[in-house]
Amino acid sequence: MPHIQLQDDLPGITAGFAFRPETAKPMRELAEILLRTSGSNGFSSGERELVACFVSSRNACYFCQTSHGAAAAHLHSGNTDIVEAACRDYRSAPISNKLKALLAIAEQVQVDGKRVTKEIVELAKAEGATDLEIHDTVLIAAAFCMYNRYVDGLATWQPQDENMYAQMGRRMAEEGYLRTTPR
Repeated sequence: MPHIQLQDDLPGITAGFAFRPETAKPMRELAEILLRTSGSNGFSSGERELVACFVSSRNACYFCQTSHGAAAAHLHSGNTDIVEAACRDYRSAPISNKLKALLAIAEQVQVDGKRVTKEIVELAKAEGATDLEIHDTVLIAAAFCMYNRYVDGLATWQPQDENMYAQMGRRMAEEGYLRTTPR
């Protein structure tokens, strides 16, 4: 039961967004930039969604972990095994060493940004991570700590229907985060 009066039929963050559209707009825009803007640097939307899912799993935010996990899986040709493996133990997951190094940074940010050290950044650079990829990893991890706490702090409705999350993940992966009307 949500802590405040939210629209009953909207799950997770969408209920908070509907409650306060003026704060939803910049939060949606930030998600769009961080998760869907990969440019030519090689840090794909699928990898960015995986970082969001990973941080959300560490924060035990079911809604964000499941929805962004579904988006990551969709962007990895429907492969949920990669997502599950990365959240369980990214060090042994079937992902690139560069992504493992970026998840190591995200792991530290999720606990406390001050835990990101020069050494961990240098390890990511040694695996081919660019300054932009490191920057965006830190910002995705920090932003998802905020998004997760927003969802859980309001005690939003978090349905357990995996099919709903699969559809939501596909929609996020294909259409992005800027739409303002829930479906």
